[in-house]
Amino acid sequence: MNNNITCNIEQCTKCILDTTVEDICFDQNGVCNYCREYDSVIKTIPYREEAKEVLNQIVKQIKQDGKNKNYDCILGLSGGVDSTYLAYLVVELGLRPLVVHIDTGWNSEIAVQNIENVVNILNLDLHTHVIDWEEMKDLQLAFFKASVPDCDIPQDHVFPALLNKIAKENKIKHIVSGHNIVTEYILPRNWSYDSNDLTHILDIHKRFGKIPLKKYPRYSLFDRMFTYRWIFPVKSHRFLYYVPYNKEEIKKFIQEKLGWRDYGGKHFESRFTKFFQSYYLPTKFGFDKRKAHLSNLIVSNQLTKDSALEELSKKLYDVKELENDKEYICKKLDITLEEWNKIMNLPLKKHQEYKSDYNKLWYKIYQKIRGILKK
Repeated sequence: MNNNITCNIEQCTKCILDTTVEDICFDQNGVCNYCREYDSVIKTIPYREEAKEVLNQIVKQIKQDGKNKNYDCILGLSGGVDSTYLAYLVVELGLRPLVVHIDTGWNSEIAVQNIENVVNILNLDLHTHVIDWEEMKDLQLAFFKASVPDCDIPQDHVFPALLNKIAKENKIKHIVSGHNIVTEYILPRNWSYDSNDLTHILDIHKRFGKIPLKKYPRYSLFDRMFTYRWIFPVKSHRFLYYVPYNKEEIKKFIQEKLGWRDYGGKHFESRFTKFFQSYYLPTKFGFDKRKAHLSNLIVSNQLTKDSALEELSKKLYDVKELENDKEYICKKLDITLEEWNKIMNLPLKKHQEYKSDYNKLWYKIYQKIRGILKK
């Protein structure tokens, strides 16, 4: 045990994470474990010329694998900053993406317009998959009734499930992802959960859901470990790791080039996610995701701590806007305000109180064998 680590400091001296983060610890300088993890990981990411060469090699392989096909990669487009810029970058690199938008029923009008602008200006083919609303609604309500923090899982799970499925159907071997380390690495572990965990999703639905999930896209542990790794290999690439990525500069760029409009917050292209992050999580659990998002910008030198604290001091919701959004969410989920208030007053639960893929016997055996083979 490191005697220089303590857990009684209120806030990190470098970022704005604090002791609402369950596993936060600080070194002798008051710097938290999340900042230190970021500093370690960022050193492993190729930089400048090396990054350019790595990206060029990936693009070369994608083009080679996509030769004589209509498309050489799949690109998921939400209308957000990252996927919008990624679409531009992919076209600039000479790739031919099949753009996929997955409609979970919660798109903001701005996000829809952003998507239309991107595909029209860049002349891209768009495939839109609409998730069965009754099933999505039932599953989202089940998560709220389970009283766990990460109720965005029902939406998040379908994205890799469908992108991989569509890749397989079209014999496309590559998916390009808009994930980037400089704005999305830091996220406290007790604030979220693995959205790929299908056993977890089905257990919560079995306990609290009301209708069968017949059409809901599934991304099983077997799919992740075998189907898309060995049977029909699909590689996922994070292009934004290899290019300069300053959030504010990128926003200005896509506004000018692609007619992109800002929707107000990270992942707020979904009205559900906006409400979940800005009301449900902070009100019920005391988790303000702005702390993580702003901390990531601090450690990547895109924002000062003082500016982050100033941003954090702003209200999460305008009173009237919250009232309207709460009414909208309840109406869309087919529940009354009274039923919603009961959900908010349920005892807090951890995701670990429900079943998980990672507790399966075959997975544990697989991990042991994998560990032995690595030695």
